[in-house]
Amino acid sequence: MKKLIIKFTKTPLLLLCMGVAVLLASCGRSNTADDSGDDDKAVNAQVPVTVTSVSDSTMVDYTTLNAMSSFQQKNYIKSNTNGYIQKVNTQIGHYVDKGEIVFTVKTKEAQSIGNSVNILDTTFKFSGVNRIKAPEHGYITQLNHQVGDYVQDGEQLAVISDRSSFAFIMQLPYEMRSTVKVNQDVQLTLPDGEKINGKITSFMPNVDTAAQTQGVVIKIGDDKLIPENLVAKARVILTSKQNASSLPKSAILTNETQTEFWVMKLINTTTAVKVPVTTGIDVGDRVEILSPKFSPQDKILVTGNYGLADTAKVKIIQ
Repeated sequence: MKKLIIKFTKTPLLLLCMGVAVLLASCGRSNTADDSGDDDKAVNAQVPVTVTSVSDSTMVDYTTLNAMSSFQQKNYIKSNTNGYIQKVNTQIGHYVDKGEIVFTVKTKEAQSIGNSVNILDTTFKFSGVNRIKAPEHGYITQLNHQVGDYVQDGEQLAVISDRSSFAFIMQLPYEMRSTVKVNQDVQLTLPDGEKINGKITSFMPNVDTAAQTQGVVIKIGDDKLIPENLVAKARVILTSKQNASSLPKSAILTNETQTEFWVMKLINTTTAVKVPVTTGIDVGDRVEILSPKFSPQDKILVTGNYGLADTAKVKIIQ
């Protein structure tokens, strides 16, 4: 009886062990198949990207500085006798021509004697009235006397801002002095958005102590009537390059310290590789590429390129 019991208990145990082994083997094959499928999906994954190519164009690097309008030359109208002002033919803000009669002054002797001299001698024709003319053309920016005022010989009556001396004075940081030349063209933008062209004619002989900026004289056309002390934006060209190869800024990738730059270039329809580049000036949304020299047929990733490995699988989308 004892032997029969031992044989009976071993048989179910053996069957149980075999079943467990079969189950484990089945699970192992299932997991292996799943892992293999994931690896295949990872290898075949393609990043959607868009591409562009280099273009040759004129690239202009410029800076914007403040420029204030000013009359550099001011002329003074002065009395040429002691007397009383009889007439004033202008007012502040009016434009006068050279030689135009601005003031009429009657001498104090004529004011006192009146027409007594002419009554005594009609051939004498004494009036005692002096007419004072504008020495130059320009705008009356200061008026010191009015009708009835007594003035002395040499006393200032008015100030004329010479129209021909009108210019914009641009404040140029001295470290940029080498980038600006006489006769260089400058575009001025007025506060109302109007754009006018000017030309650099000279440099002021002094530098602002605090700001270390030098005044640069910009002349404009005489047909523009612009008030004094108007602040405009002067666009100064620093660098200009013809036929410069450039790419959009979004195509240029860099490290955290911005010491290395590269682009992702397609070597076939589905593979992009990392290509180090040397950049030049950037204007607006484009960056000059100094090296290497890309051909117009080269395709450069412009979106979807961030974070890609050196050799990446990509898919071009429209």
